[in-house]
Amino acid sequence: LYRDKRVVLTPLPENAPADVKAVRAVWDLCGARVSQLAPAEHDRVFAAVSHLPHLLAFALVHDLAGRDNADQLFGFAAGGFRDFTRIASSHPEMWRDICLANRTALLAELDAYLAELLRTRVLLASADSDGLEKMFATARARRDAWLDSLAPPVGE
Repeated sequence: LYRDKRVVLTPLPENAPADVKAVRAVWDLCGARVSQLAPAEHDRVFAAVSHLPHLLAFALVHDLAGRDNADQLFGFAAGGFRDFTRIASSHPEMWRDICLANRTALLAELDAYLAELLRTRVLLASADSDGLEKMFATARARRDAWLDSLAPPVGE
């Protein structure tokens, strides 16, 4: 179940080093890939790569659901919309609690994303095809590199 899955330990000052070592050993025995982060670093990292994507997916679906032509919009939604919004089917109460518990880091990530959206809007509004293509190419290359890093080495 946990073989090659990421597990993050976030020890607190009151945790004895021997106890943290014992917990790490258990996860290692399960085959997990164990990392250790300070709690604040954990909150910043997961605000960016987990909590923000959930917040955005919920917000997009909520926005479209509230429009007068919601049925039409959802009627034409296809694979890209399904892929982007899959996580909006997650448990609302759990994600409410996660977002509120990590709101400081999540607000910082949301602000950074709003700034990126504004930069993107400027490119689009000014019909900057080169700028849009460069942004898309950079994003594609970084995502592809990330996906490649997840793939098992050839021969496994």
